[in-house]
Amino acid sequence: MSGSPVKRQRMESALEQLKQFTTVVADTGDFHAIDEYKPQDATTNPSLILAAAQMPAYEGLLDEAIAYGKKLGGSQEEQIKNAMDKLFVLFGAEILKKVPGRVSTEVDARLSFDKDAMVARARRLIELYQEAGISKDQVLIKLSSTWEGIQAGKCSRFTQVAACVRAVSLLRLMLPCIYTAFCVSSFGAVTGDAALNVRVQAVACAEAGVTLISPFVGRILDWHVANTDKKAYEPLEDPGVKSVTKIYNYYKKFGYKTIVMGASFRNTGEIKALAGCDFLTISPKLLGELLKDNSKLAPMLSAKAAQASDLEKVHLDEKAFRWLHNEDQMAVEKLSDGIRKFAADAVKLERVLMERMFGAENGK
Repeated sequence: MSGSPVKRQRMESALEQLKQFTTVVADTGDFHAIDEYKPQDATTNPSLILAAAQMPAYEGLLDEAIAYGKKLGGSQEEQIKNAMDKLFVLFGAEILKKVPGRVSTEVDARLSFDKDAMVARARRLIELYQEAGISKDQVLIKLSSTWEGIQAGKCSRFTQVAACVRAVSLLRLMLPCIYTAFCVSSFGAVTGDAALNVRVQAVACAEAGVTLISPFVGRILDWHVANTDKKAYEPLEDPGVKSVTKIYNYYKKFGYKTIVMGASFRNTGEIKALAGCDFLTISPKLLGELLKDNSKLAPMLSAKAAQASDLEKVHLDEKAFRWLHNEDQMAVEKLSDGIRKFAADAVKLERVLMERMFGAENGK
């Protein structure tokens, strides 16, 4: 017998329940993990690609990227840059064979303070995806949440093509649904402005019309644990959870279409406390824990509840953004830390490529 509907419902895993009211995204470049947990989308970054590129299973992708870089020619630096862009796209293309939605690919974090360079690199990545037969609608480009990164996301408005799905007034020709990714940043404590009870980065992104933001829940928690006397938090009191909740409520209360995707979770309690958030990107380890968890899960966030929040709408120009961000110690530190870490992994990946491409001629 198949059992009663009530019994079957009780046997649903927390992951299956979560998928009913939140889009689940796999935070990995490992194709096997994507196959196992069947997320809607997948997100990558230089750190994940660096780890995957050193696994024997992905040797073929590395060889293909190297061949591409050499084929285009130029200086060693140009060949490595082209090979790395191609490697990111090759991973993204493989991931898109396994997810029904979109894959995210990150612009080099070393360009975080150069708007024009970020736009140019984003266009190049999209060209590579299109050469592989992949529509720009299937790709999200990740940018740093610096002022320049947010304005780079806004730059796609100059095009004359129809807006992408779920990205109101965000138009693009070669740029896709660009999202300013707080993957290389975080949100800090409440700023000195009492009316501004959400992070200035989130406000600026909403006003710029970016498609999606990704605040790092765990990194916010890490900062508070390291810099305050409190070393443990219940999920609903977790400072990262509270920050994402405020951002979600702000966006929903004032009708912004920018998607909120919580990221960088330290435990499943944080994930459950954000059930109902638009998107959540989750590591394979925590996806596995949710799959084994059969406890009842209910949405904690909703657009209806957001309407009752006491948040006030604010507007930011560049001067206000830079000042308020500067006043937020945690946001400043975590933004810088995230950019440095992703930049360092990009350098490591370049070294892997350099050794494979030019090791013999460089005497190695």
